[in-house]
Amino acid sequence: MTEPALIASCWTSAGDTAPLRASELSPYDAQTRVREVSASGWEGLGFVLDDLRRVRASIGYDRLADDIRSSELTHVEVELCSGWWTDDGAWRRDWDDLLDAAQSLGASFIKIATAMAPQVDDLEPFVKPLRRLAIEAEAHGTRVALEPFPFGMIATVPQGAQLIDQVAHPAAGLIIDFWHVFRAGTSFAELSESVNADVVFGVELCDADAEVVGTLFEDTRDNRRLIGEGVQDVAGFVETMRAIGFAGPWGVEILSAEHRQRPLREGLELARTTTLSAFR
Repeated sequence: MTEPALIASCWTSAGDTAPLRASELSPYDAQTRVREVSASGWEGLGFVLDDLRRVRASIGYDRLADDIRSSELTHVEVELCSGWWTDDGAWRRDWDDLLDAAQSLGASFIKIATAMAPQVDDLEPFVKPLRRLAIEAEAHGTRVALEPFPFGMIATVPQGAQLIDQVAHPAAGLIIDFWHVFRAGTSFAELSESVNADVVFGVELCDADAEVVGTLFEDTRDNRRLIGEGVQDVAGFVETMRAIGFAGPWGVEILSAEHRQRPLREGLELARTTTLSAFR
């Protein structure tokens, strides 16, 4: 069987940094990450906003885009914007910076999320704001992908799919992260019933233990496992997504205290080789 195209999602190649630190900046510069991701057999990679701002202020996006092309990587994704449904506009600078980076780097999508807050019952306040993002993303040659979090306002993939259906714009879709699927208690049957391939812009794979350690956020930040080292049915998830019609590329998000301490090349090689075991 031909090996699947795998993407090193941003945290997989980021080294000793983590979501919601005062700075999410990777200790590795973007060019080093591009070089190591390519050398270890991946098809693409992702960058978080702090990394992108460092690129813009140093070598510039055009140079990084050239490096990505010369490394024969074919997929780029950028993240993350939250607050986009609010009226205060504080999120706007982040979104504009992500649009600029996505356009310059040819990113497949810009990842967005909602806040860590109780799940909402009413999706209406999110529909027009997300449609506006989709229109702007399309004008910049990219798309916008919402990632539902079980600790967020849009908490499950079925709820996220309902929102995307109401937005009704081809540049608005979903990121389906397997950790968020099983921690939200969403079954494979519910996935199959709620989404189709047209709205799935990306998938992220990892493994995890049976029990949550700490809060849900602490568990997703510090305790994700390499595939095969946890107890989740990653292969079953891959089969479910394939049956839906998703053909890849497949993101791999290994986000853990242990992974952050691995040397960059070692971490990338481990993440890739263990993920291949989920494809059969």
